[in-house]
Amino acid sequence: MTKIIVTGGTGYIGSHTVVELQQAGYEVVIIDNLSNSSVDVLQGIFAITGVMPSFEKIDCTDYQAMESVFKKHADAQAIIHFAASKAVNESVEKPLLYYRNNLVSLMNLLELMATYTMPNLVFSSSCTVYGQPDILPVTENSPIKVSLSPYGNTKQIGEEIITDTVHANKSIHAIILRYFNPVGAHESALIGELPNGVPQNLMPFVTQTAIGIREKLSVFGNDYDTPDGSCIRDYIHVVDLAKAHVVAVERMLQGKQKQNPETFNVGTGVGLSVLEIVQKFQDVNNVSLNYQIVGRRAGDIEKVWADATIANNELGWKATKSVEEIVQSAWKWELQLQKKRKAN
Repeated sequence: MTKIIVTGGTGYIGSHTVVELQQAGYEVVIIDNLSNSSVDVLQGIFAITGVMPSFEKIDCTDYQAMESVFKKHADAQAIIHFAASKAVNESVEKPLLYYRNNLVSLMNLLELMATYTMPNLVFSSSCTVYGQPDILPVTENSPIKVSLSPYGNTKQIGEEIITDTVHANKSIHAIILRYFNPVGAHESALIGELPNGVPQNLMPFVTQTAIGIREKLSVFGNDYDTPDGSCIRDYIHVVDLAKAHVVAVERMLQGKQKQNPETFNVGTGVGLSVLEIVQKFQDVNNVSLNYQIVGRRAGDIEKVWADATIANNELGWKATKSVEEIVQSAWKWELQLQKKRKAN
């Protein structure tokens, strides 16, 4: 059985990807420091797949600890690297935390991949590398703009580090996935988005407001150049996104890469505004949300959505889940969490 290492594998996107990998027949080793996730996620993965992944509680910025995992799992054939801090607003307030965590972890990984001849890397990048695009939708060839946030800058620099490394070391192959806005939860409601503390992303704040944990939802800005004045994003179901990682791994294992690194946009190709998502959540789930319009948030991009044609054609991957499925699954997950909270 082919072994895959997943850093940040108990996190939101990581845990859904572990499920898809295990269901595709891969053996998975998770590395996570649990800084923004819970070890309980492992039970959710086990409940869905019937397989408990190996788990190493390690910080990816700790080189010696990471080397111990590479020695132990030297037979792994690929690494999917999710482990990173990811909140735009927080990165503006704490830039050094983001540069240290997101870049040192990646450099450690690449150095150890070279030392232990681990050939394949799938890197978790972001549409934030495009900044505010001049032309929409964005393609992989759209200009990389000066970043509006330290988080976005770490993704730009991370891509450059990977590109330079694979050019210098021909034994390492990489696929960079630039994703748009992951939302929703697994249909089982056994795993989903559960940030520690106050959510920095839209959907968990929506669901926590609907259930009464948060007093109200703040919509940041209604004066953007969009139809309803709120920011527009390409919201992709997390399960669709997870499946893109599986096909990326398989592409490398089968030696089908056409260049090194390869870069793919992973999105739906449809832009929806924050207010449209809020309305859709209320309509589909028959709940009302207490929300208010507040000022713009530092680092936010006005509007962005993907042209995912290359991923559709080259990877044979396409987003299939609807916005209705997104908001339904997110609410189902929140209701399941409430049951657990009451039980405890």
